[in-house]
Amino acid sequence: MSGDNSTFEWSELDRRAVDTVRALAMDAVEEAGSGHPGTAMSLAPAAYLLFQRFLKHDPTDPDWAGRDRFVLSCGHSSLTLYIQLYLSGYPLTLDDLKRLRKWGSLTPGHPEHGHTAGVETTTGPLGQGIGNAVGMAMAARRERGLFDPDAAPGESPFDHRVWVIASDGDIEEGVSHEASALAAHQRLGNLVMIYDDNHISIEDDTAIAKSEDVKARYAAYGWDVRTVDWTVDGEYHENVERLAEAMRAAENETSRPTLISLRTIIGWPAPNKKNTGKIHGSALGADEVAATKKVLGMDPERTFDVDPEVLEHARGVVERGRKAHAEWDRRYAAWRGANPDKAALYDRISRRELPEGWKSAVPTFAPGKDLATRAASGEVLSALAPVLPELWGGSADLAESNNTTMKGEPSFIPEEFQTKEFPGGPYGRTLHFGIREHGMGSILNGIALHGGTRPYGGTFLVFSDYMRPAVRLAALMKLPVTYVWTHDSIGLGEDGPTHQPVEHLWALRAIPGLDVVRPADANETAVAWRTILEHTDRPAGLVLSRQKLPTFDRSGELASAEGTARGGYVLADAEGGRPEVILIATGSEVQLAVAAREALQAEGTPTRVVSMPSVEWFEEQDDSYKQQVLPAGVRARVAVEAGVGLGWRGYVGDAGEIVSLEHFGASADHKTLFEQFGFTSERIVAAARASLIKAGTPGAGRGSTTGN
Repeated sequence: MSGDNSTFEWSELDRRAVDTVRALAMDAVEEAGSGHPGTAMSLAPAAYLLFQRFLKHDPTDPDWAGRDRFVLSCGHSSLTLYIQLYLSGYPLTLDDLKRLRKWGSLTPGHPEHGHTAGVETTTGPLGQGIGNAVGMAMAARRERGLFDPDAAPGESPFDHRVWVIASDGDIEEGVSHEASALAAHQRLGNLVMIYDDNHISIEDDTAIAKSEDVKARYAAYGWDVRTVDWTVDGEYHENVERLAEAMRAAENETSRPTLISLRTIIGWPAPNKKNTGKIHGSALGADEVAATKKVLGMDPERTFDVDPEVLEHARGVVERGRKAHAEWDRRYAAWRGANPDKAALYDRISRRELPEGWKSAVPTFAPGKDLATRAASGEVLSALAPVLPELWGGSADLAESNNTTMKGEPSFIPEEFQTKEFPGGPYGRTLHFGIREHGMGSILNGIALHGGTRPYGGTFLVFSDYMRPAVRLAALMKLPVTYVWTHDSIGLGEDGPTHQPVEHLWALRAIPGLDVVRPADANETAVAWRTILEHTDRPAGLVLSRQKLPTFDRSGELASAEGTARGGYVLADAEGGRPEVILIATGSEVQLAVAAREALQAEGTPTRVVSMPSVEWFEEQDDSYKQQVLPAGVRARVAVEAGVGLGWRGYVGDAGEIVSLEHFGASADHKTLFEQFGFTSERIVAAARASLIKAGTPGAGRGSTTGN
């Protein structure tokens, strides 16, 4: 949608449109009583130029598959996006701008994916948008490799660009380093970032905390770095043509990502508050708004004033977008005609539908062989590879430990960086994030946001802490991202307390919309993967063991692993089906509960074992099912999990006992640790007896004679 910059024109109507953006930003924040006007004011020319001349988009079809993606990483400056959506003709009105940050509006304080048309991702936590954009650029390349790998550069309907605007805050957050370094390593020539270098954050001049050379940093990564300085002459001059030249050069750079460092003055041209921290995150106040409007040649008495001529001019982008869309439609139709099988695959993946009969590829595991659930997960992934080409992912440098590499699948990597261990190419499948968990999380979100493919990423459960901001955003956006979190307890052994997760399971379960799944054996792991893939509206964390676990023989009294899909199920019931005590366990502790049941049954206590791989899935079941599994009449209960017991009280009640770990672990082999910290069948039996007494079960706690 861009033109030849040798004939670049910036009309009086364009200038007035930019000033209108500034006025609307001030008015909206004044009306809301809070917000971030300064960046929206100074970025007005850049955002307008991008949406009008460079971004390939169709405001009448915000979800057009051939569009460029735009990410506003500095989500606090939401007006930078909202006002361009309004001016460009998206379904956002002037009244929506008046309702900024208000209940039920389409203009919340930070952009929210799925809430406002034209918003590609939820941003606000700084730096996350940069990672999202990197993920989108990677997904675009993967999609091209799946559907149209042989097309000439720029000729495929799957060729498009990802544009991102980032602030000093985004650049300062550590996640920006992780994602940006990987973007350069991946040679993402379809990624362009405009860095708003305004030297201001909430604490005013960024010199108080930041002194690195950002451009040198990005050049060191391997980005193409370009500078546009609107202060270079000692006076502030918004040289839009110079910015357009840099953006055109970025479009022509296809072998590496581009950073355009744009030096602006925040809040320009507010006479008293520009270039201050005060204009970053608060309303200007009526006097300063009026003074600024006078500088702009506008009537200070008028608010939300948009000249129809200016709006009509800006809305001209609609026609340009339709033409670009029509041209894309022609290329897309030609591609479909020449590639009917790939077109059918594209249709299925785009709808996030799973293929007919795919479940038959999910393996089942014979009993009698001990297998770590991480190893079982790896076998499931390899088995699914041929039938689910949309599924791809990797690990934060822990592929061998996480078992996240599908057997025989090439790596997603520029050919010059492939290794003997991991051969591949730009259209490969196995992802290598390096030791960058936070970046991995935000990149996975970007891949899912791009559409179609299903990403997964692995690390140790303890390092989910590094991922948490991205995980939370995945849940907020309802993205089908899968986290493979292995080494799930003190059972990982000798690495000690730094690597042994204790509080993580319940901390993650506290995130609304995240499914945490901790299977007990190989077959529960297989059903867990199958169930996760059937969900397209939420992320899931698959929590897996390092140590080998028995694969249960389910041909007798132990129930089928199919119950995994319901989150909690009766694995082994009491004799006669009427339990006096219920043992609830997850993951590697389920085998201990099964052994404890045998001991309790032997002494005459009818005992039920409930495997609870996913609290979230169990809570989705109807009350009737939950009552069947955990009947209210059975008050004697024990929950067993090798972590803090934080949330189990709600399941065991006031008479229940919790076998948990309320402190950090230690360095030793897993068997010793489980024994030393009381994760044994004997302790579970003792806890069951105590619960029976508290529940007032007849005969509980009664002693026996010695026979003398």
